[in-house]
Amino acid sequence: MALRAAGRQSLVDTVVEQLRAQLAEGEWKVGDRVPTEHALAEQLQVGRNTVREAVRVLVHAGMLQSRQGEGTFVVSTTDPAEVMRDVRRAGIRDVLELRIALEAEGARLAALRHTPADLRRMRAALKLLESLEALESPEPFEHAGEQPASGSHELYASHDVGFHIAVVDAAHNAALSATYGWFSTSVRESLVASLGDRELPSISHADHRALVDAIASGDPAAAEAAARALLETPKRAIEALLAADATG
Repeated sequence: MALRAAGRQSLVDTVVEQLRAQLAEGEWKVGDRVPTEHALAEQLQVGRNTVREAVRVLVHAGMLQSRQGEGTFVVSTTDPAEVMRDVRRAGIRDVLELRIALEAEGARLAALRHTPADLRRMRAALKLLESLEALESPEPFEHAGEQPASGSHELYASHDVGFHIAVVDAAHNAALSATYGWFSTSVRESLVASLGDRELPSISHADHRALVDAIASGDPAAAEAAARALLETPKRAIEALLAADATG
């Protein structure tokens, strides 16, 4: 693939992507010395400072290595950050699949066994989520298409996990509550990771409210379906991204 002139927008990012593509396509192999800054700048029609910054990004990513007095050499044709992103997403998918199994059964039993106190606990947990949202955005996430601000990911994840623990506890099954309590650390970690991934769908509080309403209705089938629906959207998104990465 021939290098093409970079556009005027986000020049460093453009150059990084083109150099990364060259490496992935085998233009330069591991151990090869890449062209000089001057040569790359001429090919891309950008300044040498732009090329220098792009090379620094790829050095930091572990794809290139700069050797004083010798030049810049290829150490990897695969971006480790991209690999780690795929691994993280696969981990999120695994957690979501187990969450569906546990939370769907928890919601089904909760519809049959919940108490008024259980419903108050769920609604209080949901109110905490919505209160945090109000601090971050003037519009609901499901309308604004936004995730919580990066600084609040961990706090938001903790509140969300608290909501789902309340749902599972409403099943009044000690073994299920203990299992989910142990598993909740993985749930929280995967949620923090997903909140930081802009390619994943935004969180819908409407789905959370629908789950509470289904449990309150006392209909076990509706509650199970609501629990599954809440998690199926992110699971399908994760599967689509993993499939695209595998074929790309």
